[in-house]
Amino acid sequence: MRLFLALLSGAIFGFGLALSGMMDPGRVRGFLDVFGAWDPTLAFVMGGAVLVMAVTWVVQRRMTRPAFAVEFNLPGTQLLDARLIGGSAMFGVGWGLSGLCPGPAVASLATAFLPAAIFVGSMTAGIFLHRIVTRG
Repeated sequence: MRLFLALLSGAIFGFGLALSGMMDPGRVRGFLDVFGAWDPTLAFVMGGAVLVMAVTWVVQRRMTRPAFAVEFNLPGTQLLDARLIGGSAMFGVGWGLSGLCPGPAVASLATAFLPAAIFVGSMTAGIFLHRIVTRG
């Protein structure tokens, strides 16, 4: 049942990415071009996501446990440090240059394979490089 729910959630997420235009690198770059031909479309997508998440946090606080798990697995809070800021900056540069971030890139493998595969391959290499560098 949990696997089915995970697949269903992923399919709904992918459909939402496609419907909202988040898989279109041109639209993403247009959103990031605030001093040029700015496209505000994705601001509404992000605003909608923030509203859904706000409601989700309120509902989660009232629950004693998740519907399909023993306990909640929520990230803790931490202070801003150089790793977090550096990682955020790298994410932003990659998003701005490619017009893709991890979720839309994986979903784009079905629609624009070669550009998405280059991004996903680079992202995967970065993940492994990070694991090697931070092991020591």
